Amino acid sequence: MDIAYIIAEERIRQAIKDGDFDKLPGEGKPLKLEDLSHIPEELRQAYRMLKNANMISDEQELKRDMATIEELISICTDANEEQRLTEMLTEKRLRFEQLVDKKKMTSSAAYRTYQNKIYSKFFLLMSVIDETIGG
Repeated sequence: MDIAYIIAEERIRQAIKDGDFDKLPGEGKPLKLEDLSHIPEELRQAYRMLKNANMISDEQELKRDMATIEELISICTDANEEQRLTEMLTEKRLRFEQLVDKKKMTSSAAYRTYQNKIYSKFFLLMSVIDETIGG
């Protein structure tokens, strides 16, 4: 065994004995685990560090999630899986819109202009996908 491992284990045992872990915030509640499957394994620790330092906003994370789900939908061949992914995408969009509304970003004229452009491109892309899958 590694000496660092032995020392760490001994310190953890001592902290438990001293009650250092008693009554911590979130005690008795399930851990909130993040799904980092969309991030390459070698970048996950860096991502966690940036997120914990508040360098990655919820909006950015939702945008990335939506892009990933859209990509999965575009290559999906199973109708049930496509339906599930579409529902996930809808939930992410609603959450994104809630966050944007909360920050009052929608009152900006620039946001509305870009929102219309994004939606029109999205609907064009969806129609192309539908034609490809259906035809």
